Amino acid sequence: MGGMVFSTNPDFDPNDYIEDEEFESTEPGKQNLRVMLDRKQRKGKVVTLVTGFEGSDDELQDLGKKIKSACGTGGSVKNGEIIIQGDFTDRIVDFLKNNGFVKTKRSGG
Repeated sequence: MGGMVFSTNPDFDPNDYIEDEEFESTEPGKQNLRVMLDRKQRKGKVVTLVTGFEGSDDELQDLGKKIKSACGTGGSVKNGEIIIQGDFTDRIVDFLKNNGFVKTKRSGG
């Protein structure tokens, strides 16, 4: 995360508190992704949610970008979820399975 740490302790060693920023991502074949439709709090508009991704934020952003491109639509990545505008559940499940995410399932939302 990086940041500055201040302490009045003379024995304080900031290196004791540095977090390891390396995030070991889970292989696509071991990911348990869920793809579902959602209409809640979206003014009646339908979106497709992809949840359950385990990996870094950069990897999630990259996957979101690839899914948006495969669907030819807009979307975003927020709170660990990929949000795609419209009903693309079948296309997204097929895309994910073809890209190694074999445990992807369609679920109710």
